[in-house]
Amino acid sequence: MFAVDVLRGVSTVAETWLSQEAYDRLQAELETLKTEGREQISAEIEVARAHGDLRENAEYHAAKDEQGKMEARIRQLEALLRDARIGQPQDTDEVRPGLVVVLDVEGDEETYLVGSREDQHEDLDILSADSPMGTAVIGARAGDKVHFDTPTGMTLEVTVKDIRTA
Repeated sequence: MFAVDVLRGVSTVAETWLSQEAYDRLQAELETLKTEGREQISAEIEVARAHGDLRENAEYHAAKDEQGKMEARIRQLEALLRDARIGQPQDTDEVRPGLVVVLDVEGDEETYLVGSREDQHEDLDILSADSPMGTAVIGARAGDKVHFDTPTGMTLEVTVKDIRTA
């Protein structure tokens, strides 16, 4: 998948980096959903179906809705795990997923792991590469100033102070 940075005119490859721990945790979740989860929801649907008229059966509709959410999560995990890169990038010249970035956001210094919300880190907040601020800093180098619009319509200036591995 390619994304084009209109402001800088640069094409970048959208990457998802996961730590080995996050990859293993998501793989285990996927396996549980595909086995135990599917069996459990199937049993719930059968029980609800036995209660009669499906048009007015709230229990049945709730179980089917839950099944849909579970199948969506399975598809999401399969795509994420298929395309994810494990570890972290070693090139720290510019901000990219998998690296730690120190930012000056309107005078406040903030440190983030740029990545997926699926990759939990005990000491760092996650900055999604798809968020407005994440999109603005991807590809930036230490010392670069970038601007982005917040969901509330404010424009914020961010200075990249440092880029490093986790």
